[in-house]
Amino acid sequence: MASTQPKKRIGIMAPGRVLPQAVQAQVMDVAQRGGFLERLDLVFHDQCALEHGHFAGPDAARAQAFLDFANDPSMDAIWFARGGYGSNRILDLVIPNLAESANTKIWFGYSDAGYLLGALHGLGIGRSVHGPMPADILREGGETAIRRALAWLASPHVDAGPPRAAFNLTTLSHLASTAWMPDLRSHELWIEEVGEHFYAIDRALFSVLTSANVGGISGMRLGRCSDIPENDIDFKLSEVEIASHWCTRIGAAYLGRCDIGHDSANAVVPFRR
Repeated sequence: MASTQPKKRIGIMAPGRVLPQAVQAQVMDVAQRGGFLERLDLVFHDQCALEHGHFAGPDAARAQAFLDFANDPSMDAIWFARGGYGSNRILDLVIPNLAESANTKIWFGYSDAGYLLGALHGLGIGRSVHGPMPADILREGGETAIRRALAWLASPHVDAGPPRAAFNLTTLSHLASTAWMPDLRSHELWIEEVGEHFYAIDRALFSVLTSANVGGISGMRLGRCSDIPENDIDFKLSEVEIASHWCTRIGAAYLGRCDIGHDSANAVVPFRR
């Protein structure tokens, strides 16, 4: 029997790099075969397929696509199409131009999308959620990641608990010195990393955990740190030892590992205020 509940409308736009139409079709195929289209209306913005050098269209086009969906009262969520550098370049173009309807939105993604997730969380606009993005269909086991995201988007969202946020470490370290950095004091902070040397992980944790807006976190969990390059001098410390060191230095609890990372096992982690 078909559901009598109205479909949730999910707007998909690319704040950074392009999401080709062929990849969009793969995501729609997974949604169709999984029965998710009975509960979700997935709307890919035409901007997703634009190409402008590194980006999915110029900054102005990406910002307009974001605002098209963010300010549309019929949209329940914006699902960021993929990572890849770029979302920070549109922050000042979109945040001041959000309508009242943005306050009810879910913002869903990870990696470079963390610039938007963090800024929106800090400003109390809608609800940020760390989770798989459409481009993850290209990863090994990617269909499982897409199904995980769609299942969460299609379900009721009851997730009470203490404040929490999840980020890619490099993204958060770049956000830390800006006006867009959210106040994460009292939060449980989840972080993951990909493609960075151990010393770069150490440096980024210094930037994040000594930031005025982070120093009072309740604790930190460490996700997967994958594809770590070999350094010419052995750093000697593992990612766990590095994380434990900086937590000790700021007097925060190191809470162990968590199931987030740049892979198809990446968990859905709703932010909490």
